[in-house]
Amino acid sequence: MLANILPTAPLRSWFLPCAAFLLAGLLAACESDPTPIVDDVRSSGAALQLAPTNLPGGMRSGGTSAQASSDYRLGPNDRARVIVFGQPGLTGEFVLDGDGVLAFPLIGSVPANGMTPRELQQSIAGKLDPQYLRDPNVTVEVLTRRPFYVLGEVQKPGNYPYVTGITALHAVAMAGGYTYRARTTQYYIKRLNSDGKMVRIVAGPETIVRPGDTLEVRERYF
Repeated sequence: MLANILPTAPLRSWFLPCAAFLLAGLLAACESDPTPIVDDVRSSGAALQLAPTNLPGGMRSGGTSAQASSDYRLGPNDRARVIVFGQPGLTGEFVLDGDGVLAFPLIGSVPANGMTPRELQQSIAGKLDPQYLRDPNVTVEVLTRRPFYVLGEVQKPGNYPYVTGITALHAVAMAGGYTYRARTTQYYIKRLNSDGKMVRIVAGPETIVRPGDTLEVRERYF
């Protein structure tokens, strides 16, 4: 009876957009990830070789690439070359273990997780001086950085070797491309901040991915 009074076409044209709007709001409210969202702070992709801790004769390094790369934070599975000037037995390549610890001759374990290469230089030099060496000259160079991860709506989720300057779009391509459900214009990147806390960054296709990042490609609502 009521169907004979109210035309169905206007009802459908009103109901469907409202239902879609309500469903989108409900799905957005269901995002339960408590990780805080912060603004992206881009870092330089410059070479990660820094000036020695102690140059002879009062010399100073003026290289801008060293200054630009000083904010890189070491983490598990990074490979680094440590050079102690005049000490071939203490010079070599080292891999940080799963906890970000570097095992170094004479001084033992050095907790390097979250340190910049310059901070690691200073830590090693401080442990060597004065018990083993007097005023040691230490240089740290990052050789291989830890992989990044791609999760969510991609064909091949997993971890991938880091490539300098890689963007989120290139990372998706390495992971086999999008699934048909993927949201292709906006993602989240999870990373540890300088305080060691996990944060999320709203990213686009051109956002630079850093070593150890997790790129999350989300599912679109419709």
